[in-house]
Amino acid sequence: MEGLSAFFYGKDNTQNHQVEFWNSPERVGWLMKQGEYIKTWRRRWFVLKEGKLFWFKESNLTKFSKPRGVIPVSSCLTVKGAEDVLNRPFAFELSTNKETMYFIADSDKEKEDWINSVGRSIVRHSRSVTETEVLDY
Repeated sequence: MEGLSAFFYGKDNTQNHQVEFWNSPERVGWLMKQGEYIKTWRRRWFVLKEGKLFWFKESNLTKFSKPRGVIPVSSCLTVKGAEDVLNRPFAFELSTNKETMYFIADSDKEKEDWINSVGRSIVRHSRSVTETEVLDY
């Protein structure tokens, strides 16, 4: 669990610099997420690129920016709406077999766009999909 927690909360930076998150990301935008220890909601800039979901305090990114955390989507099983779980509009969750993280978007469209983008990335980067398979979304 330590390895996955390290990814979830940005303590494992071994592969972060191999992804040019500042250059042509698949999806970017502001989301609210809970802190690891103090469960307050914080607004963070999220970047989805090459099978990794990064988050930052600010939206102006350069190659020198340091992510506050990163989630490898290949470890994720589901991404789905979570308004009923959190009792908050525009909420969604991202789950692995060990942990679930919750996010809140600014609108229903933003929530659906994030769910769709992350879902496609999960399929594309899933360990159960071989490189020879053709992916049809």
